[in-house]
Amino acid sequence: KYKMAEQQVEKLLAIQPDNLSFKVAKASALTGLGKIEQAIILFEQAVEQNDQVAGFQLQLGHALKTKGDIKKAIAAYQKAYQLNPSYGDAFWSLANTKTYHFSDEEIAQMQTQQNNKALALTDKVQLHFATGKAFEDREDYNQAFQAYQEGNKLQHAHSGFDISKVEQQVAEQIKYCTAELFESRGNLGLNLPDPIFIVGLPRAGSTLLEQILASHSQVDGTMELHNILGLASRLRGRGHSQSDQEAQYPKNLNEINPEYFKRFGQQFIDETQVYREKAPLFIDKMPNNFLHIGLIRLILPNAKIIDARRSPMACCFSGFKQLFAEGQDFSYDLEDMGRYYQAYLKLMAHWDDVLPGYVLKVNHEDVVDDLETQVRRMLDFCGLEFEQSCVDFHKTQRNIKTPSSEQVRQPIYKSATEQWRHFEPYLTPLKKVLNIE
Repeated sequence: KYKMAEQQVEKLLAIQPDNLSFKVAKASALTGLGKIEQAIILFEQAVEQNDQVAGFQLQLGHALKTKGDIKKAIAAYQKAYQLNPSYGDAFWSLANTKTYHFSDEEIAQMQTQQNNKALALTDKVQLHFATGKAFEDREDYNQAFQAYQEGNKLQHAHSGFDISKVEQQVAEQIKYCTAELFESRGNLGLNLPDPIFIVGLPRAGSTLLEQILASHSQVDGTMELHNILGLASRLRGRGHSQSDQEAQYPKNLNEINPEYFKRFGQQFIDETQVYREKAPLFIDKMPNNFLHIGLIRLILPNAKIIDARRSPMACCFSGFKQLFAEGQDFSYDLEDMGRYYQAYLKLMAHWDDVLPGYVLKVNHEDVVDDLETQVRRMLDFCGLEFEQSCVDFHKTQRNIKTPSSEQVRQPIYKSATEQWRHFEPYLTPLKKVLNIE
């Protein structure tokens, strides 16, 4: 879609080369395609033409953050909230750098804006999450939790998310993606080894694993690609939203024309080409793909899958603190978060049963404790020679679009693994669902 958007806006710019809206639209499409340098030039031109639009400053900040120019990104985000004092996205974007510390004045401003009755829900949610981060940095864990809780409560009510639908999806994958399915239909896909999928839960360390592997000369890092989710959605068909009714997919994996599997594999390779550079292998780090490992195995039998696993409390609470750009609606309620984690464990155990050896589990805590051993494990699994650059991953210059972008540009730090313990008194609902005493 980004490629099409770029082509469309090129036609418009040919007619009106100075049109500000068209320039910004092109910059957004380029950002989506990973062409960050070109996007930054266009965003900077837009800001030069009109420096009073907070949204332009914000988008420029996002592009600069992706590139790793954090100082300039922060300046752009600050300019955005100076132009629009109730702009929740500007404050949340500062918090979401993970390295920014708010001043007393900024905290006071966020709290004032939260009490504004006319404030849009989105801004309110973003301000609560940003305030939570501000108080956590100051080790005021009570106020931090209250802010996170308020933001999550508003977002959860707005999303209308139902965790039982995910649990049903997991049950259907287990029911239909059997050892017999892979025995009878496991050799019909496209045999290319190009993709490495990193799956799991968000905030489980997948960006770190991607940065390590993308530091190898034979591997391109891309981003969280939506292609497998899109294919699963098409296979599911329309009109099957009722929770008591099974969708067509994954049941139809047993029934569809055998020729389709290779075609779907080729389609995935073709559609993702635009995100790749020149390396023979590339990474897709969409975490939610863990739901569709059976589908991946059928269309791309030689793909590699790595499960980024993190201990339950650390992973779940890190998700609860995070306001995601899209999706991940399970993360806005502690009980939902715990149930989602349990559903994920259940499904990953199933994939290990029916596809032994197809998925490599990498524990975040093991990476933190003994980096080189885990780097060698992953490279062996992917059939790659050891390269020191993978251990020195923080020196690798590349664009990173996920919330952990700044953290993986530094050597590994152990402080995050036990951060959740500061909030333990408030996490009883989560511990209960996870069966943790």
